[in-house]
Amino acid sequence: MELDFERCYRAVDSRDQRFDGWFYTGVTSTGIYCRPSCPAMTPKRQNVRFFPSAAAAQGAGLRACRRCRPDAAPGSPQWDVRGDVVGRAMRLIADGVVDRDGVPGLAARLGYTERHLHRMLRAELGAGPLALARAQRAQTARTLVETTGLGMAEIAFAAGFGSVRQFNETVREVYGVAPSELRTARGVRPAPAGAGTITLRLAYRPPLHAAALLDFLALRALPGVEEVRDGAYRRGLRLPHGTGEATLTPTDGYVAATLRLTDMRDLSPAVARCRRLFDLDADPAAVDDTLAADPALAGAVTAEPGVRVPRAVDGWEMAVRAIIGQQVSVTSARTTLTRLLTHLPTPTPTGVDHEVDGCSDLRTTRQPHDQPGAGRGFRGFPSAAEVLGISDSGFGMPGGRRESIRALARAVADGGLNLEPGGDREETRRRLTELPGIGAWTAGYVAMRALGDPDVLLPTDLGVRRGAAALGLPDDPKTLDAYADRWRPWRSYAVVRLWRAA
Repeated sequence: MELDFERCYRAVDSRDQRFDGWFYTGVTSTGIYCRPSCPAMTPKRQNVRFFPSAAAAQGAGLRACRRCRPDAAPGSPQWDVRGDVVGRAMRLIADGVVDRDGVPGLAARLGYTERHLHRMLRAELGAGPLALARAQRAQTARTLVETTGLGMAEIAFAAGFGSVRQFNETVREVYGVAPSELRTARGVRPAPAGAGTITLRLAYRPPLHAAALLDFLALRALPGVEEVRDGAYRRGLRLPHGTGEATLTPTDGYVAATLRLTDMRDLSPAVARCRRLFDLDADPAAVDDTLAADPALAGAVTAEPGVRVPRAVDGWEMAVRAIIGQQVSVTSARTTLTRLLTHLPTPTPTGVDHEVDGCSDLRTTRQPHDQPGAGRGFRGFPSAAEVLGISDSGFGMPGGRRESIRALARAVADGGLNLEPGGDREETRRRLTELPGIGAWTAGYVAMRALGDPDVLLPTDLGVRRGAAALGLPDDPKTLDAYADRWRPWRSYAVVRLWRAA
């Protein structure tokens, strides 16, 4: 990725936080790298180099600035927008695929050889997949060091390092101090709910219209899985190594996140999924500038800047919601989903104060109950295998729709359908429409919310058509589809605004 020196230097000189995460500033005279909005004195031009990733800066021998914390900057919005191999790879790396499956596993998911994948990432980001994953492990380790009382050995393996020695060397190289010094410098903030709980801040590029996000999620919240209360969103999570629970509270400048994990190795995936759910890596200025150029949307953009696309922590869950939501109201779909959940045995937390080797052991029991999760904490959406085990009577919906969900569950369970954020968007939409009962609307909805495609229009959606009519736009699907070309590449954001207008 080529970086224009003059443009980047102007952003650094003005401390423009909109560019945080887009690139990193290396200062050769001090040996550190910063985010563009770092409050330190602007370095001289001859002492500056710009890097497309933190991993590239680290590869050049620079350490992270301890004042602006560049590793905690929002991610580059490119990896949300782009559906190519590099964009997909970055989303998978953020979800911890390299830590779990190694570079061979990442390459296999993307359908490329390791060598070719390494070459593409080096060309775009100045670092290969291992270096990018290493930079993420360093950030995870710093978070655990500064926000938990875990021992250093436990943190090393929880962050994905192969050994304590590797952990110590990486932290020293990236932050310029030993792990114990990071803890001493910051102090350990006690976890609010005991062992297994981490509190951290999730940065975003302002503005963020938090009310729009919370309103959308509250209307669709499933009992026992999620809720919106007192300005915070809380839900259960299914993660690669166990279960978890997240509480996300939007505030000025960041989203406060409290994560309750059964396995600390799931910290990076949990953070990536929470960021994805709230669309925190978006570039709202670019989106709003495009949409505001249309006089029909200009008033809404001015009144409500920073409206995001509510996404998903689980692509399978979102696909089920889409199928059940076909041609019914949001309230009706929520009722049907709630009824479906009551026919599943669900894991129920019994406590987090049992310690095993210094780590929290969240024990669970399995028991059906009338109100899933009521008074018992939150759990993630049931897996495809669990849904396949429900009897016909448990679905509470027409037979055709029931069989659509079962066909989807079989495709997900056997690996024939990839609903992960690193999946190929066009291929996934094609495979979805090959399943019985799934058409263009359902596939588009999944692409927008599960796969993160920023340029999806749902012209046949009743809410979209009503919103278009309310704003004086054409509400005929074909006419609206043609009109919406002016909103590219942000038609998904226009859809959310049309829903709000309706």
